[in-house]
Amino acid sequence: MKQRYNVHTVWLLMVILTLSTYVVGESGQEGIYIVTFLLLTAMVKGGLIIRDFMELKDVSTIWKIIMYGWLSIVCIAIAVTYIVSI
Repeated sequence: MKQRYNVHTVWLLMVILTLSTYVVGESGQEGIYIVTFLLLTAMVKGGLIIRDFMELKDVSTIWKIIMYGWLSIVCIAIAVTYIVSI
């Protein structure tokens, strides 16, 4: 099986995403665009963790639905909660 990228590339991307969320958090900005950016970043990082670090890229479809579904439901719940609280 051919890999499109190695685990070091994924790790570096996760570090960059983590640092970007830290910078945004420390900047003190707020609003729907910031929350959207943070949630999308969390979804990308969660997807990378599920796919590469938990090594679930080659499992059955039901496990992918469960894991990515859980990630999506949590992020959507956070987004809805934020929008309702505005």
